[in-house]
Amino acid sequence: MNLLEKGKTSTLNVLEIIRKKKLIRRYLTLIIALFISACYFNLLQLPTKIVTGGASGISIILNSYFGLEPSRIILIISLILLVVGAIFLGIEKTSGAVVSAIVYPLFVDVTANLADYIQVDLTDKVLISIFIGVLSGVTTGMVYKVGFSNGGISTISEMISKYQKVPISTTSFIINFSIVLVGGMSFGWNMVMYAAIILYIHTIILDHVLIGVSKNKSLYIMTTKEEEIKEYIMNQLHHGVTIFDVKGGFLEKKRRVLMTVIPNREYFKLKEGIKTLDQEAFFIVTDSYQVYGGE
Repeated sequence: MNLLEKGKTSTLNVLEIIRKKKLIRRYLTLIIALFISACYFNLLQLPTKIVTGGASGISIILNSYFGLEPSRIILIISLILLVVGAIFLGIEKTSGAVVSAIVYPLFVDVTANLADYIQVDLTDKVLISIFIGVLSGVTTGMVYKVGFSNGGISTISEMISKYQKVPISTTSFIINFSIVLVGGMSFGWNMVMYAAIILYIHTIILDHVLIGVSKNKSLYIMTTKEEEIKEYIMNQLHHGVTIFDVKGGFLEKKRRVLMTVIPNREYFKLKEGIKTLDQEAFFIVTDSYQVYGGE
C-alpha cells in the first residue's frame, strides 16, 4: 500500500474513531436530553396545544382530533421514517437516530402523567413558550453535540435534499411550517405566534449550545504601520500575531494582513490602539468561539 492509499485509509478511519470516542458518556447525554424533552412535552407543550412542527407536533394534532396516544404516534412516525431513511439515505446515515426513535416515545409514555405530580400554571403562554424554546434548544444541542440525530421529520428533508438538491434548511422550514399552520387552524392562530417565539429562541439557544458563547475576537488588520501595530499587540497586550500575504481581487495589489486572537475584555484596547497608531487602518472583527493549541 502506497502513502496515498495509507492517507486515504487513515482519513476514512477518523469517523469511526469519533463514533467510538467516549461512547458511554455520549449515550448517557443523549438519554438525558431525550428524557428532558419528553418531560417538557407532557408538562408544557401537550397541555397548551402549542405545535412547533416535527413528529411531536403531529402527535398533538392527532391526539386532539382522535384521542390517539402521542407516544404511539411519535413511535410509528419515527420508525416509518427510520426505515425509509435507511432505504434512501443508507443505514450509516440514519443509524444515529435509532436510539432517539425508540427511546423518546418510550419516555413520552413514561412521563405521560407527569402533570399529576408537578403543577404548572399554563395561563401565561408567552412564558411557557420561552421556557419550551430554551429547553428544546438545549436538548437538541445536547443531542447534536454528541454526534446523534433526532431523526423524525428531518429525515424527509435529508431525502429531498439528496435527490432534488434542495437545501435541508429550506425543506425543514416548509415541512415544519406546514405542521405549525395545521396547528394554528386546529387550535387558533395565536398558537402560531407562540410557536414562532419557541422556534426563534430554540435556534439561538441551539447555536450557543453547539459552539458556545464567544469569549474571543479574531482581528484581520491591513495597515501601513505594520511594525508599530505588531509591536503593540505583542509587547503591550502580550498576544501573538500571524502575518500572511494577500492579493486584492480588484486591483490585484499585494498586501500583508496581521491576524490576532484576543479575549473580549481586551477588544477595546486593541481597537483603540489600532486607531491611534493608524487612523487609516482597515480591520475586520469576527467572533472566535473556540481557540485550540498554539504557544
